[in-house]
Amino acid sequence: MNVASNRSIKGKLMFDEPMSKHTSWRLGGPADRYYIPVDLVDLQYFLAGLEPDIDILWIGLGSNLLVRDGGFRGQVIAPLNSLKEIRLQPDGLLYVESGTSCAKLAKFCQKQGLDGADFFAGIPGTIGGALAMNAGAFGGETWSMVEQVVMIDRAGKLVERSPAEFEVDYRHVGLPQQEWFAAARFRLAARAPGVPSNIRQLLQQRNATQPIGLPSCGSVFKNPEGKHAAQLIEAAGLKGYCLGSACVSEKHANFIISNSDTTASDVEALIGHIRDTIASQFGVSLEAEVRIVGETL
Repeated sequence: MNVASNRSIKGKLMFDEPMSKHTSWRLGGPADRYYIPVDLVDLQYFLAGLEPDIDILWIGLGSNLLVRDGGFRGQVIAPLNSLKEIRLQPDGLLYVESGTSCAKLAKFCQKQGLDGADFFAGIPGTIGGALAMNAGAFGGETWSMVEQVVMIDRAGKLVERSPAEFEVDYRHVGLPQQEWFAAARFRLAARAPGVPSNIRQLLQQRNATQPIGLPSCGSVFKNPEGKHAAQLIEAAGLKGYCLGSACVSEKHANFIISNSDTTASDVEALIGHIRDTIASQFGVSLEAEVRIVGETL
C-alpha cells in the first residue's frame, strides 16, 4: 500500500486500495485513490487540490454500496471517524457531521433526552449516506427532522442549504451537481418526562428479523408502492436462492449474503435475476436501493 504526502493536507491518501476492506459485503476491486481526511478543514484543502475531471465516490460504513470486481477509477473519500463532530447548538439545533455513524447519533440523542432519533440505531451507515438517500427504519426517515444542511463542493467550498432546495422522496434525494453533504442540523423535540428510549427494543426487533452479523448491504431493493420487496421475493420462491456464492437470505428475503468466495459480479447477477423474476411473475419493477459503481473484470 502506497501512501502519498502533501504539504497542504494532513489526511491519508492511499493508492490501489482494496474496496473489499471498506464495504459491508466485503467485496470490490481496488480504488485508484482513497483519502481519509483529518477533519472538515483538511477535506476542504484536499478537494481544492483535486483534478477537476476526476470522479469522486464518497463512502461511509460501506453499506448500501456494491463496488464491482474491477474496482473504481477515481477518488474515494472516506470521512468516517474524521467528520464526526456532534453537538447541541445554543439555538437548540443538533449539529452532526456527515462521517458520524447513525448509531452514534441515536445514542447521543438518547443521552441528551431528545426524541425522534431512535430509529437511526437501525441504520447501518453514516449521516452523510442517510442524508443522500433519505434513509429510514422502523417508520422514521432522515429528512423528517432536517432543518439545514451544509454542503461541500469539489472546490472545497461550504454552502448552507435548506430542505426546500432538495427534492426529497422515499429513499431518494435530488442533489445539486458536484456537491456532497458535509454536515446537517436537525431539530428534535425533548423527550417527554418518564418516556424511555426504545432503542433496545428496536435493535432486538432488527436482530430477530434480519441477518445481522453476516456480510450484506442491508436492504437491496426499495419497497414498491403499497408492497414489500421481501414479501415479493419470498413469494417468488427466491428465499435461499443462490447465484455463484451470493445467496438470498433465509432470514430476510430483501438481503443478499456474501462469503469469502463471492464476487461482486455474483451479487450483481443475483440482483438482476431477482428483478427479472419479480417482473415476470408479478409485473412489479423492483428498484435497487444499493448503489453499484466501478468496473467489471
